[in-house]
Amino acid sequence: MVSDEVVVFDYTRRSDAAEGAANPDGARGPAARVHVDYTVASGPKRARDALGDRADSVLSRGGRIAQVNVWRPIRGPVKRSPLALADARSIHPDQLVATDQVFPDRVGEIYQVAHAPGQRWYWAPDMARDEVLLIKGWDSLDDGRARFTPHGTFELPDQARDAPVRESIEAWSYLIFEA
Repeated sequence: MVSDEVVVFDYTRRSDAAEGAANPDGARGPAARVHVDYTVASGPKRARDALGDRADSVLSRGGRIAQVNVWRPIRGPVKRSPLALADARSIHPDQLVATDQVFPDRVGEIYQVAHAPGQRWYWAPDMARDEVLLIKGWDSLDDGRARFTPHGTFELPDQARDAPVRESIEAWSYLIFEA
């Protein structure tokens, strides 16, 4: 399925250097807590914030909106603090814990993820600058397929302290599927 439109609405740089990466809203390090960027409640709210009346118009006509992060290293290969993604089918809904995400100008809601046996996690070792990960943050379509992708950074067991700093960028986008 091909979307009718893609709207990029935010971005963040991250670095595991002690000072983090500079962003308009302050320094950012890797997201070490396993989380999902939006919840069932906050996904459509954020879509309305970013897309205005267009979000309600698309959804009221039976269209679909999916929020997808595009994540890639700024430098590579990534030798420390890589990103792990969960197989969404291995995460039970009761393992998703809704929590407030407080920003200077608004309060959002994300899912923290409770660990449980049976969860399946994946990562791309030694990611290069020309490789990207697509992370589904929320999907308006609720038909049994994955609506969210839990993710977070982790420290490799044999991670060298003198390995190059991990620097990455992620862009938040909406894929709009007209009815």
